[in-house]
Amino acid sequence: MILIITNKEDVHPTPVIEYLSERQISVFRLNTEALLTNYQFHWWCNEAGTDFYIKNTKTGFELKGSEVTAVWERRPELPNELFVENKPEINKHNLDEARGFLSFLRYYLKDVYSIGSAVFDRVSASKMLQLRTAQNLGMNVPATCFSNRKEDIVRFAEKYEYVVLKSIENDNIWLNDEYEYVFYAQKVKSSLLAEKPNEMFTQTVSFVQNYIEKQFELRITVVGNNVFACKIDSQILDEDKGKIDWRQGYDYGLKHEPFELPKKIRHFCTMYLRGMNLNFGCFDMIVTPDNKYFFLECNPNGQWLWIELETGMKISEAIAKELSSYLAETTTKQAKEMSRIISIKELFRDEQRT
Repeated sequence: MILIITNKEDVHPTPVIEYLSERQISVFRLNTEALLTNYQFHWWCNEAGTDFYIKNTKTGFELKGSEVTAVWERRPELPNELFVENKPEINKHNLDEARGFLSFLRYYLKDVYSIGSAVFDRVSASKMLQLRTAQNLGMNVPATCFSNRKEDIVRFAEKYEYVVLKSIENDNIWLNDEYEYVFYAQKVKSSLLAEKPNEMFTQTVSFVQNYIEKQFELRITVVGNNVFACKIDSQILDEDKGKIDWRQGYDYGLKHEPFELPKKIRHFCTMYLRGMNLNFGCFDMIVTPDNKYFFLECNPNGQWLWIELETGMKISEAIAKELSSYLAETTTKQAKEMSRIISIKELFRDEQRT
């Protein structure tokens, strides 16, 4: 049984579930925001050991924890639905309890093979840890500065004609119920920073890197040992339409195509994930006009379905195969464990006879 932990709005699991279902491989989808409204569940510990049970009350599908062979942690959300609304403080308490249960259950599954990780995804999202890890593996990385002091940012930027300002945690903010502002990467002339008021720096933490000229960009999706590289030709666009941050270029003819990575870059990607204790990651890289590769970041649970739709690369199939490859392995392990238990019991019986 493969357990997919996600949310109702996420479309990424759909092609993976279809692939698995066609091959009659059992899948259980847990949409975590509806934990209290769409599911019944029970975890227990007794003299026989520990286990848990979950039932989807809408579909009737059932899952037993001991039957889980692989987990796909695909962007779960906090439980936020209740059958009955009560006083706000009671609603908060009830949801907090459900959220705590869900976190503990995901940690409980930490030793099961997983794509995405309740334990390591958050840790490996650290931009600081990412840059150090990439640099330690011999990869080029941009010069980088985090600070809430103007003098640090200005001194850093003086070395470069242009720098890029990026967000650390939140890429967007809702200014009201209808308008969303997205924090795209911004290219700034370094000499202009000294003119900015001090409070622009002290009111937050600035994340600044030197601007690196691009020949093109790469989005590299790694599933286990499968590496899917997509070339993103952002430099044909205008600066405010994807040239600086390719995410702005979706509506302006942004071109995607499969790309053959050099062997050393493929090796870097797999070694990086191994060092981060991950089985999946989406890398963003720059290739400069003189063909140097620069690591920007690795999203441990990034988006990839649009890459598959644009290029035809079979990423969902690779995820499905990776998850299902542990079915036979787990069955073999269970058989060996049962044989070991039987042997121990027989040994005890023989000792009692003598």
